[in-house]
Amino acid sequence: MTILTPPTRVDIVEVAPRDGFQSIREPLPTADKIRCIEALIEAGITRLEIGSFVSPRAIPQMADIGDIVAHFTRRPAMRFSALVPNLKGAQLALDSGLRELVYVVSVSESHNQGNVRQSVDASLDGLAAIVELLHERDLQDAVCLRLDLGTSFDCPYEGTIDWHQVDAVLGKARDAQRNVSMEVALCDTTGRATPYQVAEHFTRLREQHGDESLKWAFHGHDTYGMGVANALFAIHHGATAIDAATAGLGGCPFAPGATGNTATEDLLYALHGGKVHTGVSLPRLLEAADLIAALPGGQTASHLRHVPRDRVG
Repeated sequence: MTILTPPTRVDIVEVAPRDGFQSIREPLPTADKIRCIEALIEAGITRLEIGSFVSPRAIPQMADIGDIVAHFTRRPAMRFSALVPNLKGAQLALDSGLRELVYVVSVSESHNQGNVRQSVDASLDGLAAIVELLHERDLQDAVCLRLDLGTSFDCPYEGTIDWHQVDAVLGKARDAQRNVSMEVALCDTTGRATPYQVAEHFTRLREQHGDESLKWAFHGHDTYGMGVANALFAIHHGATAIDAATAGLGGCPFAPGATGNTATEDLLYALHGGKVHTGVSLPRLLEAADLIAALPGGQTASHLRHVPRDRVG
């Protein structure tokens, strides 16, 4: 009999302060955001997507990103990252002191046009410009670059995405990589992926692109209740980092019907059941989840938060 052996450790990347907060229409007070981030850090979160350097006209919720980053600059044990949609965003993020950048390209042409109003090839040119910026500033060895490949499994406009389509976009991205280490996240933007599809994509793509300059991550939504299962299959097929949002906050405005991100507490319960080290305290994280769920205007989708607390553990 073959027993599935869990990995000893998995990085949890908390995305509620970016992917979650920006799904809320009305701007939240900066102090409330800071309080939620503090609670996540106190729970043991060490990798956190703190926000995005985008135009406040496009996403008003992120207008205070500079103030939030400045508040948390003296946290050497933390890995803070920010989404940057273009070269200007990357410049602002680097100027703020951040050394982890997240850049998004959708595999689907239709979704990329809806999300960032340009072609996939144009977005890949933007990635190349950011890599060039890192070389110009001599930061190619000091900055962690994350490439989020949106709609890696399904597109709300084009349907199922084959792994070959992901391979084609990733291959072009690697042409622009230029000796910069990169973490590639396969993103289930709509939440329609199944565990076996996740397993196939990670297996095939790692066969094509498996070398030391790439690390692998998974970003899932729980629209069809597959969030935790998909994350576990990703882990067992090469992902070493998993994105999740405490309280399940978030969703993609350009993916109709997509509900919140996979809840960090739900994922944590599964991982801790396999004795996988995450460094996160589940009871403290549930306290943070209550804070986040109380924010006005947010859509949350957590299972564990509704279980009696004396049954959690």
